[in-house]
Amino acid sequence: MATTLITGGTVVSATGRSAADVLIDGETIAAVLQPGSELLGTDVAASVDRVIDATGKYVIPGGIDAHTHMELPFGGTAAIDTFETGTRAAAWGGTTSIIDFAVQRYGERVQDGLAAWHAKAAGNCAIDYGFHQIIGGVDEDALAAMPGLIDEGITSFKLFMAYPGVFYSDDAQVLRAMQVSRETGLLTMMHAENGPVIDVLAAQLVAEGKTDPYFHGIARAWQMEEEATHRAIMIANLTGAPLYVVHVSAKQAVEQLAAARDKGQNVFGETCPQYLYLSLEEQLGATSDEWGRFEGAKWVCSTPLRSRAEGHQDHMWQALRTNDLQMVSTDHCPFCMKDQKELGLGDFRAIPNGIGSIEHRMDLMYQGVVTGKITLERWVELTSTTPARMFGLYGRKGVIQPGADGDVVIYDPNGHTSIGLGKTHHMNMDHSAWEGFEIDGHVDTVLSRGKVIVDGGEYLGAKGDGRFLKRGLSQYLT
Repeated sequence: MATTLITGGTVVSATGRSAADVLIDGETIAAVLQPGSELLGTDVAASVDRVIDATGKYVIPGGIDAHTHMELPFGGTAAIDTFETGTRAAAWGGTTSIIDFAVQRYGERVQDGLAAWHAKAAGNCAIDYGFHQIIGGVDEDALAAMPGLIDEGITSFKLFMAYPGVFYSDDAQVLRAMQVSRETGLLTMMHAENGPVIDVLAAQLVAEGKTDPYFHGIARAWQMEEEATHRAIMIANLTGAPLYVVHVSAKQAVEQLAAARDKGQNVFGETCPQYLYLSLEEQLGATSDEWGRFEGAKWVCSTPLRSRAEGHQDHMWQALRTNDLQMVSTDHCPFCMKDQKELGLGDFRAIPNGIGSIEHRMDLMYQGVVTGKITLERWVELTSTTPARMFGLYGRKGVIQPGADGDVVIYDPNGHTSIGLGKTHHMNMDHSAWEGFEIDGHVDTVLSRGKVIVDGGEYLGAKGDGRFLKRGLSQYLT
């Protein structure tokens, strides 16, 4: 098998940084060495098949995006990125593993939903991939099937307090699923918004003629995120189940998580780049005409963007610094404007919910290092190490150490990345939610299990490079 030596770089982990060389043998990391070391009396650089010069650059573990939705059916259409296009875009951006969501809906079998997602992904992914399981119909059959997910390497499941008639679980269903979580060690993931109330508010707004994308965020008021987050925490407290709240966007929801964690409860939360950088004000649109106002549909997602004037974005950064939130995923669920987002022209309720960010997460979070919002080590922790630990992959993923997979990103802090169509956009979309963003850094080289898949502005990977990841139980809980 081929051997690779990465020399001259600064290896960054969640706990520190140091000058070191990284030796990869085949698909795994063989050693982390003092620069210029000999191994068994031999000059390492002279004995390997390939040497990569990382002088002046950071050498970090490959990013793990633990919340993506490739090919997800939603709102009469489906997310436009396939497992092939979405994982290729991820690779361009320094992400070397994803965890997507297999879907079970009302009246469907959990096993059939999982099999359908395996069929979508197998042989198509450019990088390694795993699955969470959406339980969209909590009934006796689903509850009986859930413990068997662990043997399949699916150790987390997602419930929705939103989307009545689609994925919604009422409190009694949440209780019963969390009881299975407590008994098995499965990690409960929760979309925490009060869906029935949101649907009433949305209908009232439309009846008043308030149909533009901006009103999506008004209907999904922060109070409904805080209330649902609190309710989920209390049911988890009652059952003893661990809880992971996805895509937290409201500062009040963060406060609920922080209060529970301060009492010692096993609850965790993620946020996404859109809640750190974008705001509800963006959705007012570019011009006063209907199409100009509809431009805000680019940023329609759920949970929604929050008002910058209310300080939500600053609070999210603070929560990442203080560990009130533990990680950053994308909730990558991309839709084109043409034929997809524009389904909601005239009624924001029909806009497919989702933003495409999988290619830009590592860069956007690095910009937080540049501006002093997080440290270099915290960047690695939020984007790689914690996702690996949270979802049962650590040791194999999320770290540069002997025995780990050779998932390595060489990041140039002196480089520059301009985000947007025709610049650094390889997602299968006709627009970018991040058009015009400038990043003071650049992903130079990406290795996935020892294979160079991106280098010097060239994609060297291939469809099918990725393998399915059977995950263990959360290493935050065991």
